[in-house]
Amino acid sequence: MANKTYQCENCKLRAKYDNNPKSLAGRFWRWHINFCPGWKAYFTSLDDENKEALRVKYNFR
Repeated sequence: MANKTYQCENCKLRAKYDNNPKSLAGRFWRWHINFCPGWKAYFTSLDDENKEALRVKYNFR
């Protein structure tokens, strides 16, 4: 089975959030990850340690 790659690590909107979480684009990205199927697939593909780091960093459950 081939490893699936996700663009979430290189997402331009995610970078905008990381640079300025209060920007319009940053807030849009944060809202978007609550239901984005790509983000959910990416998130579930991570190991537990990386999942926890993202949960803390982005206040994501």
